[in-house]
Amino acid sequence: MPKKGRKHNPNLTNSPSMIVMVGLPARGKTYMSKKLTRYLNWIGVPTKVFNLGVYRRETVLSFQDHDFFRPDNVTAQNIRKEFALRALQDVKNWLDEDGKIAVFDGTNSTRERRKIIIDFCRQAGYKLFFIEIVCDDPEVIEQNIAEVKINGPDYKDVSPEQAKEDFAIRIKNYERAYEPLDAELDDALSFVKILDVGQRFIVNRVQDHIQSRIIYYIMNTHLTPRSIYVCRHGESEMNLTGQIGGNASLSANGQKFAYKLKEFIDGQNIEGLKIWTSNLKRTIETAKHIDVQKENWKALNEISAGVCEEMTYQEIQDSFPEEFALRDQDKFYYRYPMGESYFDLVQRLEPVIMELERSENVLVICHQAVMRCLLAYFMDKNYDELPYIECKLHTVLKLTPVAYGCNVEAFDLGADFAVDTHRKKPSSTSMNRSIDEALETAPPFPDKDHHYFNGGVVFSEVEEKEIVKEISFPGSNKKFLLSYKPQDLQKRKRHNSESGITQDEYNKKSHLKKVGSLGVMKILSQDHVIFEKKDETEDSNESGNLSSVCFHVQSGDECDYNGLEEF
Repeated sequence: MPKKGRKHNPNLTNSPSMIVMVGLPARGKTYMSKKLTRYLNWIGVPTKVFNLGVYRRETVLSFQDHDFFRPDNVTAQNIRKEFALRALQDVKNWLDEDGKIAVFDGTNSTRERRKIIIDFCRQAGYKLFFIEIVCDDPEVIEQNIAEVKINGPDYKDVSPEQAKEDFAIRIKNYERAYEPLDAELDDALSFVKILDVGQRFIVNRVQDHIQSRIIYYIMNTHLTPRSIYVCRHGESEMNLTGQIGGNASLSANGQKFAYKLKEFIDGQNIEGLKIWTSNLKRTIETAKHIDVQKENWKALNEISAGVCEEMTYQEIQDSFPEEFALRDQDKFYYRYPMGESYFDLVQRLEPVIMELERSENVLVICHQAVMRCLLAYFMDKNYDELPYIECKLHTVLKLTPVAYGCNVEAFDLGADFAVDTHRKKPSSTSMNRSIDEALETAPPFPDKDHHYFNGGVVFSEVEEKEIVKEISFPGSNKKFLLSYKPQDLQKRKRHNSESGITQDEYNKKSHLKKVGSLGVMKILSQDHVIFEKKDETEDSNESGNLSSVCFHVQSGDECDYNGLEEF
């Protein structure tokens, strides 16, 4: 990370960038600034807005009417230049320390002001990108004034009629001095002009990947009033047993929720509603009674738990205690062995976000981790908060994007009758913690007599049964088969309110052994087997084509496997 005062090089790919908003008041600059900042932070690019209106109000504490914004008001012009320079210094502090992108939100409507910014970026070595919003539609301008400016901080002690009149004159004052970006005069600059509320765009000299993504995002954003409804699937059979992932069907309670969801949606009278579900059965079954257009998204599938798919928290703690602790230490970036992390999930969901920004009224029926990622985007939650957002079963959230954020309404359709699947961060995340500490916040589950495997096969675990699960890396066609015997439910402790065998007793029973450099699986029990799947058309006496890796661990063995290549 560059130290404060160090000069950057704008010719380098990862140099910090400054995004400068340009345009007359009430054109949606602050709205776009906040949305863009929220998006960039969500995809992992540290971004911060520097709003000149905030600096002005901190400098001039009393109310300033339209006279303050006259281009011939020399005293006011000097004050405005002063707080703009102070804001630029804060931009420098941010970009030289922790930031990647600074969004400079103001009118920046004259060439003189933009020249100051250009010289500032050139001296500091930052990349520079202008976003100009041009709108002459009186209805849109009137709507922005009514929704944002009249009720905004500039007019908090002024009547709506007086505020509207004053702001209209303020716009006239800005129009007298406005110098828009010009394709010929400003040809050397990187910029995008947004025309007619996003109907047309002019793009000039895109410098890097980040600017390309910004343009892509802007082109998918619209200002049309709409609502987005988000909920999880109804309670599933595996929710009852406390197993994560999988592809189980709805429980009886979940099926009741599907009918209640239909009644709720019908009662909302949502014009042009579309429903998006994942490819998994429990979301499709939840939506089946609603008679509107439906679309299945693989991108909306639940986070892949890899080798931990269809396991309970107790089973993960028993089989992979180190992995369980590592996930609690950094839940957002932790990646399940052969599975995904929340960071991976955010990248997977980016196309969904783009389509949500393009669409109008949508109901998204998804899963707990997916819903957390979507809510974090709309509610501007950071990476520490995201994995712990509580998303109750049988609860519908109505998200309504507004000028400076998102309004959220919750509708309870029977959440009290569904199991609680929310696991808070435990107080201890140490590798050496006890079982009770590891399972401190694991919620209780009512069904202790059944276990679901491979898409819904039900076992009554009176005795141990060998289970074979098919595992693959996300995005890979290679398949690995994982064979193990789940511990007898009568001997297994699911959460800290129950009694069960100790970790030492379980270790003695399963003869755990270390697998050195496999990496994605640090500990395998004697019943874990990964082996290859051969093309059935090949002669069994010939080597044939392997679609995965042959890897078998005998009881009590220690081995060192150095890769996932075919052999």
